[in-house]
Amino acid sequence: MTSKTETAAVGIGSLRSRWRPFVATYRVEMVMFVALLVLVVALAILQPRFLTSSNMQNVLSQVMVLGIIAIGQTLVVLTGGIDLSVGGIAALSIMAGGLVMVSGGVVLGVVVMLGVGLLAGLMNGLLIAYLRLAPFIVTLGMLSITSSLTYVISDGRSLFGLPEAFDWFGKGNIAGIKFYVILFVVLYIAAHIFLTRTKPGRFIYSIGSNAEAARLSGIRVSFYQVIPYALTGLLCALAMMIESSRLGTIDPNTGTGFELSTIAAVVIGGASLMGGRGSVVGTVIGIFLIGFLQNGLNILGVNAFWQGTALGVVIILAVVLDRVVRPGRR
Repeated sequence: MTSKTETAAVGIGSLRSRWRPFVATYRVEMVMFVALLVLVVALAILQPRFLTSSNMQNVLSQVMVLGIIAIGQTLVVLTGGIDLSVGGIAALSIMAGGLVMVSGGVVLGVVVMLGVGLLAGLMNGLLIAYLRLAPFIVTLGMLSITSSLTYVISDGRSLFGLPEAFDWFGKGNIAGIKFYVILFVVLYIAAHIFLTRTKPGRFIYSIGSNAEAARLSGIRVSFYQVIPYALTGLLCALAMMIESSRLGTIDPNTGTGFELSTIAAVVIGGASLMGGRGSVVGTVIGIFLIGFLQNGLNILGVNAFWQGTALGVVIILAVVLDRVVRPGRR
């Protein structure tokens, strides 16, 4: 007859066996989540108004744009690529859509915004996947093209006087919750399900781990390499649609530095720039770590020039941590 002690031991062993794969998969993400909690506690002690509801809303509004774009950047990095054009695509899509919106209405303007973003991202993907061009070179060139076109069509001036109906995307509420908060959560849940529960998601991981092996196993490598870049362009337009609606204006300088910030969030979240390893769970942790860090330095009165140094230190520490936590991985 089995004793209670033996039964309890079997139960604990079963629980450990169930959690072991989860811990192995999200080891870096768990460590970075602890780092995020430590940062939040430290900032709350140093500045009590850090945890006020108004400041938390401020942080959320700041991380929302980069957070949405970082979903696409995560998909791109998982394939072993990189997208340096996100800032330019974001600027061009919102400016083109804004100009159309002023004269043609909100619906047409939104369609143009999303269409331009999707088209630019699709062009990146096609050039990289089917012409075998280096992602760094293609997206750097696209950054230059889109940034230049933004100034051409806007004549270097900000766009004001957006239709009032457009304000809802950035200021509207659903059941008392900001629309962009709901969108942010839904997009991350959808991206997580896509990567972990669908064949295309698993194909993306396979391509990033070993593209040639994926091709030999029958995966349409080029096709699935295009998808992340196209989605990233679409997400750039969507993110800026929310942000311009919230601010009520469109500036041609919009998007400057987005590429570095989104890549930083992905790396801090445990993704490998070599591809095949990472998750949107880690990316959202990275986004909030960056957001809380920048916000905390601001309310503590730290010189803004030091923020880049702080972020750079966090990125390097995240990479070192990845090597320590996952030794033997390259």
